[in-house]
Amino acid sequence: MRIYLASVLKRIVVIVGVLLIALTAWLWFIVNDLPKALEPRIFEQTGVLFNNVRLLSMDPEAPISQDSQAVLVMGNRITEIGATGEIHAPDGVLIIDGRGYTLMPGLIDAHIHLNDEAELAAYLAHGVTGLRNLSGYPFHLRLIDRISNGQLISPDFITTGPILNSHGPNENVLQSTVTTAEEARQAVRAQHKAGYRIIKVYSNLTREAFDAIIDEATNLDMTVIGHSPEGVRTRGIPREKPFDIPWEASLGRGFTTLEHIETLVWHSLRGDLDQEKMRSVATALATSGEAITPTLYAHKRLVLIAESEGAYLDRPGSDMINPLTTWFSKSAAQYWSQVDPSAYEAPHAEFFLIATGLLHEAGVHLLTGTDAGVFGVIPGASVARELELLIASGLTPYEALSSATRVNAKSLGFEQTGMILPGYRANLVLVPNDPLEDIGAVEFPSGVMIGGYWLDEQALEAMKSSARDSKITSFIRSLMRVIEMKLFAL
Repeated sequence: MRIYLASVLKRIVVIVGVLLIALTAWLWFIVNDLPKALEPRIFEQTGVLFNNVRLLSMDPEAPISQDSQAVLVMGNRITEIGATGEIHAPDGVLIIDGRGYTLMPGLIDAHIHLNDEAELAAYLAHGVTGLRNLSGYPFHLRLIDRISNGQLISPDFITTGPILNSHGPNENVLQSTVTTAEEARQAVRAQHKAGYRIIKVYSNLTREAFDAIIDEATNLDMTVIGHSPEGVRTRGIPREKPFDIPWEASLGRGFTTLEHIETLVWHSLRGDLDQEKMRSVATALATSGEAITPTLYAHKRLVLIAESEGAYLDRPGSDMINPLTTWFSKSAAQYWSQVDPSAYEAPHAEFFLIATGLLHEAGVHLLTGTDAGVFGVIPGASVARELELLIASGLTPYEALSSATRVNAKSLGFEQTGMILPGYRANLVLVPNDPLEDIGAVEFPSGVMIGGYWLDEQALEAMKSSARDSKITSFIRSLMRVIEMKLFAL
């Protein structure tokens, strides 16, 4: 009997071992089965002469728009710019007839949450060649290494570390919670040691934690961005008494950018939609020098979901949104599909446009960011929606495009991009017609240049297909990365 039981146990152990090996191999395959459209080997790096294009160089010293221009790209660099017919292409260079098209720098989204590589394909397909991720996972650091080593075609990519927050109404499971000064210092040091160089702070931070984060980040030469911390939310805050930490306490503290016009209005005005008070806030910000990423579309999409009773969530392109995000957000999507937007969301969305316009009038630098990675925001395509809202707030089309190219590049530290100049990296987008006349043209580029690779319309369609068709693998990879982040939380 004992011999029989031992034999059965041995078989069970063998079967379990085989299953574990099979599961491990399957998960390894899933993690490494990245979208084929992002593999450099399927493209050839080539020189390109863009001939007879309308040029939007975004160079503030150049004319806003120049017709009949030629731009020569060799490798990943712009080498010559001149009038059509003045530049002769070397042998082997691809010549693109740009008649009727506009050549401009690639777009940059300054506020995203990347969950999986499949989303990179969606960004490239819509002309986005630069990304700033604002909630770091360990895989984001590995992704940066793969991009820098040329292992995949991708937009320029930078990331913050995990969000630093204290307990309160705005905390969530994906954040790192700190309360005391010592906890805050340790968190900043841990992020620096891991390889992050940008700290993101959030609304609930205590005074002690906030001050310690700023001090430690300064000592380690790390950049700080995020929400202006409000402090502990005790009874009566903010309707009956002001926030524990006033919004002005974040000014002059080293923030590169403050995120969300919605957050700024809430913290500075305590929800009071008063234009004159907002004008004073804009003046203070202009004097202090912090840039703002309004993310107007992040709030507007809630209005559109509510007004359409949820139909907006199924618009074309929604199948490129990360499947784990969609799954986690089912209850939120159902809630917003039943809300009456006229009571709060719609009037606030209108005021956010006014507030953004006042910031612009005061001279505050505005960055273009979409908050893509949250439900209902299509990666890449939503940059066009954000640009439309920036124009509705009072920016000219050229100013809006400058925000998404030159201003974003300079503010985020993307070197030698954001303008079309000799020696600059050729992060370029070829769009039909004139985006100064129709800003929506940037949503559907005819071609994208990134890292020395020319992606024509066929390649861009393949990028979209990769973003759509990676649902199962993308879901599993995204879930594994969330688990990894929580298991090995800094």
